[in-house]
This record gives sequence, structure tokens and C-alpha cells, in this order.
Amino acid sequence: MAITHIKTTDCPRKRLGIGEGLVANVLEEGACGARNIIAKLRWLKDDDRFDLVPLPGTHQLVYFKNGEGAITLEGKTYNVSKGAGIYLAPTETAYFEARGDGILEFFHLIVPEALD
Repeated sequence: MAITHIKTTDCPRKRLGIGEGLVANVLEEGACGARNIIAKLRWLKDDDRFDLVPLPGTHQLVYFKNGEGAITLEGKTYNVSKGAGIYLAPTETAYFEARGDGILEFFHLIVPEALD
């Protein structure tokens, strides 16, 4: 089994639409041959928002690496900061917003449902 070292600081950052922040693809088939997982780093500044939409057949995990922000899930808003994490089932939605003067940085993992 080969081990691939990914230096996330070298992953190119892409600016999304206005108010949607930045994203860098960390794990995906095209980058390192990963076929059963997608991982992205995302950055939001104050007034940016990221909508986590349901992706049928997948589970989504988000881990907050730095900064402060809020997540709205099922109409209720929760504060988040470094070390917090959330799980979303295939039909769940949420959105994230940065708060404060810093950057909200988080790791977004997308994993397919296990096949029987």
C-alpha cells in the first residue's frame, strides 16, 4: 500500500462566488486517486456564508480548525469555534457563517454511504 503525503498549504485555493469564501481540494480522485472520499479545506471571512446542501448517498463531516462562526441547522443557530465538529446525514442541510474579525477555517469531508 502506497502512502501519499498531501501538504495542504500547497493545495491551490479557489475563490468561490461573492460571499462564499475560498476552497482547496485536499482529497479527490484527480489529485491523489482517492475514490471513496472527498476532502476540502474552506475559509470564510466575516459576512461570507457556506451552504452545506444534501448530497444523496453521502455523509458529510465538518471540523472547525480555526476562527469563530455560527452554524444554522434545522432553523436553530449554534456558535462554533476551533475544535467543534458536526455530522450531516444524506438529507440534512446547514449553513455556516464567519463571525468576528478573523477567518473561519474548516475541513469538509464527504463520504459515500456504505454499500451492503
